[in-house]
Amino acid sequence: MYESKIQNPETDELFQAVLALQSVEECYRFFEDLCTIKEVSEMAQRLEVAKMLRNGMTFNAIAEETGASTATIARVNKCLLYGAKGYTTILNRIDPKE
Repeated sequence: MYESKIQNPETDELFQAVLALQSVEECYRFFEDLCTIKEVSEMAQRLEVAKMLRNGMTFNAIAEETGASTATIARVNKCLLYGAKGYTTILNRIDPKE
């Protein structure tokens, strides 16, 4: 079983709440209440960066297209290569490679 560095009762409850959401509209409503617009935008940008990295795009091309800093791109890349495999799991579900 995976041992998370962020696991505690509060994050367990948060993630159970996310899993209970049943539509994209419910996600918008929940995340608009939970996070700032900037926080949601940054999370969405990181997911987009992960997709682009997986598709072989260069850091410079990703930075130009998304506006993400090279530091953000490098962090996402590190997570893809050495992280908890969260990006890989979700990308395989939403954007499976052929």
